[in-house]
Amino acid sequence: MLSSTPSRTVRYLGGTVGAVLPFVVFIVGVVVIALSGAPDERGFWPLLLLALFLGLLLARDRKEYCETMIEGMAQPIVMIMISAWMLASVIGVLLSETGFVEALTWVAAGLKLEGTAFVVAAFAICCLVSVSTGTSFGTILICGPILYPAGGLVGAPPAILAGAILGGATFGDCIAPISDTTIASALSQDADIGGTVRSRLKYVLPAAALALLVYSIISILVQGGHHTGAVPLEGSARSLPMILVPLVIIILLLRGRHLLEGLLVGLASGIVLGLALGRLEPGRLLTLDSAAFSARSFVIDGIERAVGISFFTILLMGLVATLQASGVLQRLVDFAHKRSRSVRSSETWIVGAVSGAVLLTCHSIVAILTVSEFARQMGEKKGIPRYRRANLLSLTVSTYPFLLPYFIPVILMANTTASGSDYGLPRLSPLQTGLHNYFSWALLLILVLALALGYGRRTDD
Repeated sequence: MLSSTPSRTVRYLGGTVGAVLPFVVFIVGVVVIALSGAPDERGFWPLLLLALFLGLLLARDRKEYCETMIEGMAQPIVMIMISAWMLASVIGVLLSETGFVEALTWVAAGLKLEGTAFVVAAFAICCLVSVSTGTSFGTILICGPILYPAGGLVGAPPAILAGAILGGATFGDCIAPISDTTIASALSQDADIGGTVRSRLKYVLPAAALALLVYSIISILVQGGHHTGAVPLEGSARSLPMILVPLVIIILLLRGRHLLEGLLVGLASGIVLGLALGRLEPGRLLTLDSAAFSARSFVIDGIERAVGISFFTILLMGLVATLQASGVLQRLVDFAHKRSRSVRSSETWIVGAVSGAVLLTCHSIVAILTVSEFARQMGEKKGIPRYRRANLLSLTVSTYPFLLPYFIPVILMANTTASGSDYGLPRLSPLQTGLHNYFSWALLLILVLALALGYGRRTDD
């Protein structure tokens, strides 16, 4: 978990304006590129470098700025995410090469899960996985490379399907008892996790039901009763035993094992199983081409797919660290504290403060930790129950980071759609992916109703 308190202080020419300007340049650039149809997260690299350079020019102490940036990039959580993405990408390539996607296509055809039915099933599966594991990243990494190509091959609209996978991953991140979002929001407000989860159901379940309805309707309208254009494969059951690979990973995560341990064990078991079934050619483990002075492997292919989001994350965390060190976020919290009056206005300020924090830091936990003390003190003063405060924090950070194209979950989901390229399916942009996360849109609607009409306020005691 990241700390909300920076270890360094960076001052900028122009004060707050100078501190925020590099991030504004980055966000505006991302929106422009996303609307122009950026193919993947690599298109954001130049913008991040530009923002970092602009911050360097505006920093009063450039050495302190650079040290802060490096500290942000070198956080353990960053290395965990990058390692996980690389391993999961390798597993995705392994499952593809061993014919697991074709086997799922065969099963889906047998169960008549085509088009809209597959979209609904994908959302439900990802909800179960995310609740079980408590991680949206893990759910995307496990389910995305499998469900996206398999669903596309049986007629599920690609963009809607990707949004359903992301929506299901968001579900568990918001409600799972072992989710870091749930833990941070509950404990920071002195609330027990069990009671917090129970009180959150009245917000999350209606949003999930509404999302399922919208997924069904939009899928039917977009699909129009026809396949997406991808050529269905003649699948078989020969590769179905490869389902043990994601199951092993999920079981290990459920038992509290580290994400990297689960992925490494899953990869190793997948290689052994693929070789035993005769579905993985030994030469794909590693082949050396001395003439071309190169090496070939499905491992190399998988890691190359994860390069884009890995460098994006490293650069983004450096930019976020410099913004945190400026003290802008703390001033945002202090500003809100002085202007809250009634219960409704106080709740609105809590949501506004954590919204501003998450939009600026691109990290849900950092945002919650940044405003947690402000939310707790204001809530106690205005009589806002602890469950209510925890729910407002969690609901808010389960919307924007899963909708906007410059947040890591959206970019990660867009990145996993590369798994469908071998089957003629389109690789989607972050904008397309986040736009179709109907669960987060529904959650945003529930949040607005909670603030405007007081929905859930009385029952959150």
